[in-house]
Amino acid sequence: MKQMHSKHNIRIRILGAASGIGAKDHACEDGPVAFHHSQSWHELEHHPRIDWGRIVFAPQGEGKSTIGRIAELCRDLADEVVLAMQAGAFPLIIGGDHSIAIGTWSGVSRILGQPCGLLWIDAHLDSHTHETTYSGAIHGMPLACLLGRGDKRLLNIGLLGAQISAAHTVVLGPRSYEQEEIAFLQQFGVRIIDSEEIARRGFVACLDEAITIVAKSASGFGVSLDLDAVDPALAPGVGSPEPVGLVPQDVLDALLRVAGLSGLKALEIVEYNPVRDRYGITARLISDLIEQILPAATA
Repeated sequence: MKQMHSKHNIRIRILGAASGIGAKDHACEDGPVAFHHSQSWHELEHHPRIDWGRIVFAPQGEGKSTIGRIAELCRDLADEVVLAMQAGAFPLIIGGDHSIAIGTWSGVSRILGQPCGLLWIDAHLDSHTHETTYSGAIHGMPLACLLGRGDKRLLNIGLLGAQISAAHTVVLGPRSYEQEEIAFLQQFGVRIIDSEEIARRGFVACLDEAITIVAKSASGFGVSLDLDAVDPALAPGVGSPEPVGLVPQDVLDALLRVAGLSGLKALEIVEYNPVRDRYGITARLISDLIEQILPAATA
């Protein structure tokens, strides 16, 4: 689909994806609404380049399977992403458990007409399938689904086959994962830069490599940021906290770096759990992250 809007009309359109059913703890379902009502959002909402679009919800569960409900939400989210991009806006999605990534990047790939690159910043690899999962939770499977492997109801939402280009996908910062996920991603050629490598090489060097890989995608690339990539002592409001992690400034610097690149198509910030947040610390981080991406809407 061809975009007919000139660069100077681009705005950031925030879309909420209120899903918690992809995780064992459903509290992330409240993340988008809680952020929308937070002081941190109210300080941003009058910015001339930012507008709040729709919040999509999973359908009620009567007679529907969890996977069926997630698939319906992801199709709805993909449609909203397409509408935003057709309108010349930059989609910024706030979730919601990480299963929503299936919808976000299916929408992006649909409008691009081909798979995109993806920088996946996360404490986890999210690359299980139903054959390898230990928990059965769908938020541990979205990257596999985006690569074309998983329950058929979660596939082919944007394109037939893979929604992202494995050769232009990097997982940055994982520190809790299973060997089955490593084997799966290695089979596809996805670059994994885990916390040990970051500690050894330094965050800036690892980020440089990651950006080089994803930015080579001819169709463009996106960023999927799971807030649990950050040290939970510094961002407690997350769905699946893991000890230690990245410092917020590194993540902010990373977004500022990619925001100025012409190939950047969308950003999602997921796994905001307001129940675990303290004094609005994590909501404030989300607001700061949105401000960092503003060059994508004004360049």
